[in-house]
Amino acid sequence: MANELRSTVKTTETSIEIVHAIQELDGATIEEISAFLGLSQSTVHRHLVTLRTHNYVVADREKYQVGLGFLTMGGYAQRQVTAYPKIKEKVDKLAAETGERAQFIVEEHGERVYLYTEVGQSAVQTGAHVGKRGEIHTSAAGKAILANLPDERVTAIVAEHGLPEGTHNSISTRDELFEELERIRRRGYAFNRQETTGGVNAVGSAVLDSEEAVIGALSVSGPANRIKGEWLTEELPEQVLGAVNELELDIKHSV
Repeated sequence: MANELRSTVKTTETSIEIVHAIQELDGATIEEISAFLGLSQSTVHRHLVTLRTHNYVVADREKYQVGLGFLTMGGYAQRQVTAYPKIKEKVDKLAAETGERAQFIVEEHGERVYLYTEVGQSAVQTGAHVGKRGEIHTSAAGKAILANLPDERVTAIVAEHGLPEGTHNSISTRDELFEELERIRRRGYAFNRQETTGGVNAVGSAVLDSEEAVIGALSVSGPANRIKGEWLTEELPEQVLGAVNELELDIKHSV
């Protein structure tokens, strides 16, 4: 029984590795996946048949791509987040009002995950998209979330993931991180000064539920040459905090 369980787990891991390989290669043939993962072509083929049957991969001629079965599951997961419709409404409003990119980020397994994002009229493309994951300590929304988690949870996240550098501006030590989180708690919002991506600044603030538990964080990001000065340090934080306050009230009154 133990051997059967280990075999089943290994089979699942191989399927997941194949899906990740297809994503990494931006579509791939059986031969390319086999070479990329060091697996036999027959093994790759068997897994692809199962994944294709359940709509998790699709075949375009000889190349395989990730299928929309993942979108079906992702949409379901997205809607499980507390007050998702209200979150979407507030993100859309922030993007329209600021003209920049607005997003709602949640924490999962110590990483930041984009739950929803929208672009305003002046927004630039940054590579952010729904479902994208990344280091939580380098973003404004991520730091805002960390500031509202218990210290022991933050310590556990750092122990598991470390503090990998996003840019040379990123926080790189545990002491520096905890000092920054204390500043965020005092003012109620976090800054990202080109810490995730060079040339991009952001402001973020955590959203709490009726029991003061963290749901996620709202943030607005844009070019550092535009989001600077009082727009960065005063006006944008006021808009973000206003949206967070409205969202928290909506959540508390809906309970």
